[in-house]
Amino acid sequence: MLSEETRRPTARSRPGWPTLLLLLAVCYAVAALGSLAAADSGDTYQALDRPPWAPPGWLFGPVWTVLYGTIAVAAWLALRGSDERVGRRPAMILWSVQLALNLAWTPLFFAADAYGWAFAEICFLWLALVATVVAFARRRRAAAVLLLPYAAWVTYAASLNLGIWVLNS
Repeated sequence: MLSEETRRPTARSRPGWPTLLLLLAVCYAVAALGSLAAADSGDTYQALDRPPWAPPGWLFGPVWTVLYGTIAVAAWLALRGSDERVGRRPAMILWSVQLALNLAWTPLFFAADAYGWAFAEICFLWLALVATVVAFARRRRAAAVLLLPYAAWVTYAASLNLGIWVLNS
């Protein structure tokens, strides 16, 4: 059996600043790809019947800019975590799955106008995100906490997606 000292990663095995920069690049690449899939998203959003709780279109850009940054920092902190109840690999697989689902939602909603499919997809995103939060909490609590605003926004976005689907069907 390994002692506590043996299982704890050394400073050399913990990812440093280059890893954080890479994770930020990945997250903002997902944002850029999503924006390509929804080049006319502003016009599409304005043309939709929206529920009363729908935010103004200009709010999405600033919110997602901050959230993608926190998603990257959360992954970096999870990689640097010392608790091995959940290893790095499973935690990062979950993180990658939720990020891929995040990317898939935009073309479904905006490019395909498939609001029902987009709602189903965002529900899978939410489940993957919750699993990621749990895995990150087991590695490093701060990593999980950083994902909570993202989880709140995805919950809100799912309700908005459902409302738009119902109002525009």
